[in-house]
Amino acid sequence: MSRPLRKNIEDGWYHVFARGLERREIFGDDRDRGYLLELLGEIHERYRVRVHAYVLMDNHYHAILSTPDANLSGAMQWMHGSYAAWYNARHDRVGPLFQGRFRAIPIEDGAWAYALSQYVHLNLLRISGLGLDHRGRMMEGKGYREPKVEEVRERWKRLRGYRWSSYRAYAGYEAGPKWLEIKTLLACADKNPGRRQARYREAVRYRLSYGVDSGHLEGMRDAVALGSAMFARRIREGCEKQKMHGISGRREWRRQVRLEEVRGVVEQLKGQAWECAEAERGGWGRSLFRYEPDT
Repeated sequence: MSRPLRKNIEDGWYHVFARGLERREIFGDDRDRGYLLELLGEIHERYRVRVHAYVLMDNHYHAILSTPDANLSGAMQWMHGSYAAWYNARHDRVGPLFQGRFRAIPIEDGAWAYALSQYVHLNLLRISGLGLDHRGRMMEGKGYREPKVEEVRERWKRLRGYRWSSYRAYAGYEAGPKWLEIKTLLACADKNPGRRQARYREAVRYRLSYGVDSGHLEGMRDAVALGSAMFARRIREGCEKQKMHGISGRREWRRQVRLEEVRGVVEQLKGQAWECAEAERGGWGRSLFRYEPDT
């Protein structure tokens, strides 16, 4: 049975996230995180993908992307493949790095993405030590528990100081990477451009101080689409139509490829016989041979 096709939408918005295989880490240190950010900048240049928000955790990441050219699958396949090959070579490992394919939830427009951006930025605080594990979020979101002053202060400190998130750019603490597009979502915070970053900080601080319904947060991660009921129905019908048509035409690249063909490509790229590429310790030939695209 074939896997469902991606719903690539022209000028589409997406909540994109991926987790490490068996929930293992995909970032060993800051150098790894820095390289993934470089790749996010690259998909902006190569594929014209617009990066609106992101957060990098130890074993997963979240991002809000939009695609003027309806090419999300190609962009993410390139990014994941590039990062996995680099990570494996650097950490002397082989095999898949990510757990299955990336998830991509269509978003109706920037207004819906604005609320989602707060969820993305607060993701790094969802730990028991700050009272924002699953139970803590539920208790606070339903008004059964108010966070202590010390907890709110520590949450705020951690959020403001975390380098591997776009929150600092949204809050006005730093400019952020050149490829990060924050103006579209910040426009939803206030009509006055001079007050938008302050309004965004206020909205996030409210969530830090009073919590948010955990069911709402989980819905942002597990939904078919984020938007109106009509938008969700349109996305669902479009995906079902794709599944009925199956894989054909431009999807011919999914055909079964013989091992000899793969080895031949590796030999051509490496400029050496397969036996030499296979025996090379730390070389990327073996990783490329074993790589299976996750999109």
